[in-house]
Amino acid sequence: MTAGAIVAHAPARRRLFPSSLWLVVPGILFLLLFFVLPVMRLLTLSFQDPTTGAWSLASYWHIVKTDVYIRVLGITFSISGYTAIFSVLLGYPVAYWLARMPERQRGPLLLLVMIPFWTSYLVKTFAWTIMLGRAGVINTLLMSLGIISEPLSLIHNRFGVMVGMVHSMTPLAVVTMLPVMIGIDRSLVDAAKTLGATPAHAFWTVYFKLSLPGLTAAGLLVFISSLGFFIVPALLGGRLDTMLAQLIITQVQELLNWSFAGALAAMMLAAALLSCWVYDRMFGLSSISGQSGQESASRLRLVAQHVLHALASVSARLADLMRAVIGGQGTARLLPAAVWLVLGFLILPTLVVVPVAFTSSQFLDFPPPGYSLRWFDTYFSSQLWISATVRSFLVATVTAVLATAIGGFSALALARSQSRWNGLIFGFFLAPLIVPRIIIAVGLFYLFAQMGLVATNAGLIIGHTVLAVPFTFVTMAAVLKSYDWRLDQAAATLGANRLSTLTQVTIPLLKGGIVAALLFAFITSFDELTIAIFISGGITTTLPKQMWDDMILQLNPTLAAVSVVVSVVITAVLLAAERFRRPA
Repeated sequence: MTAGAIVAHAPARRRLFPSSLWLVVPGILFLLLFFVLPVMRLLTLSFQDPTTGAWSLASYWHIVKTDVYIRVLGITFSISGYTAIFSVLLGYPVAYWLARMPERQRGPLLLLVMIPFWTSYLVKTFAWTIMLGRAGVINTLLMSLGIISEPLSLIHNRFGVMVGMVHSMTPLAVVTMLPVMIGIDRSLVDAAKTLGATPAHAFWTVYFKLSLPGLTAAGLLVFISSLGFFIVPALLGGRLDTMLAQLIITQVQELLNWSFAGALAAMMLAAALLSCWVYDRMFGLSSISGQSGQESASRLRLVAQHVLHALASVSARLADLMRAVIGGQGTARLLPAAVWLVLGFLILPTLVVVPVAFTSSQFLDFPPPGYSLRWFDTYFSSQLWISATVRSFLVATVTAVLATAIGGFSALALARSQSRWNGLIFGFFLAPLIVPRIIIAVGLFYLFAQMGLVATNAGLIIGHTVLAVPFTFVTMAAVLKSYDWRLDQAAATLGANRLSTLTQVTIPLLKGGIVAALLFAFITSFDELTIAIFISGGITTTLPKQMWDDMILQLNPTLAAVSVVVSVVITAVLLAAERFRRPA
């Protein structure tokens, strides 16, 4: 039988899961058990009376009638909204600049965004405590230049929170917008110019409009991710900057009020789902993965397009005015200058940690009064730090293998299937990326407490795998887009069964993408804190959890040394991932 006959005959076979969709079953079962079930049980607890266990809306009523919780909700949505706006504004020119570059040049420059993207939130937040403190880099520099006479209050307030949040989320905005911008046909902009449009009008009315799905997807993901943030507001904010995730942690760890924690989590999840619904109605959720969203005739989408078109027209006039004032060469330099300023904003704070790690002082002075290896010696000679590091490596390694197997086989199943269920399954595997991590962590904590998995490596591996699966799934799905399936058909015609074809043809040809997915999953686990706070246990902990405990108690140069170690590990893994991801 020829390859064409095999392909023609395949659709005639009717199964419960057409073609290769059976490969997705293990992943679906895993997420149903360790993602959907914990989240649903947590939400169910919100409708129970904490004393009697009877059905009740008391927790929600308590939120509504208590001013402090309403204020915290408002603060959470406000900070998340502003973070999304500023992250997209800073990230758009970077993504646009990278999209215009040849692929060979884009890869190395993209690392300048990917390294801050994957760098630990704890490391980045610690870097900003050094930058923004009263004796920090910014205040020291301004006072030495005579610009100010006394230190500015840049930390433990809303300003510090916004700087830390935007710094953490801007790389996410860039990597979300970039695939959409790369897929835009630039000849359309050239065609608009040949029809008489100025460069500014051609950009806003053609390119910008086509990039809107990526821009809004970036805003959506940043907003949802920001809803569950607690590291930045806890370390850089003040009492008036408390966010919803901090309240949930307090309700679980200190008050053991599961019903109220579930109600707070339900409100956070409702905000995330509402945001997704609005975005889906306007652009389609598929554009989050870099695909073109389906056209929607909804009135909401049309209104949004008209509003954005009006804003684009105003911006085009301003761009023309600027071009007339400073000339064509001046405007041509604006984009690279703006991009390098943003890249400096992303990279420099983490680099500042390096000299502090080698300080001879017992305090976080900058510049250091002298240099010493004492803090690295403190780290490497500490049984507590080393055991936490070893545990993080162990958990991350197992997580990487498990998450890559689940995400890889699931992506393979969808790539080889034409089922009508593909879209639903695709969204299901992205769901752990959309649901705020704090909700997943609290739900797993409640489930694992009953299963005896709290303070175990197995519990950490399962929780980290839930978070890592979307990254491995998307990575493998992107690689499989360019895979030549005729090679598998040729193997089948030569007598190879499905297992032999998979192990001897498909996997060897996809090894670059598989290794990249392994490394991304490793970083996701190695850097993870939210689940570790609940699952890791008290004495036996992970490296991020140990860093968190020390940062809560007292900031010290040992944390700078640990931050350098973490940054070196993540950078090395990213360089390896980039090496394997790119074709030879």
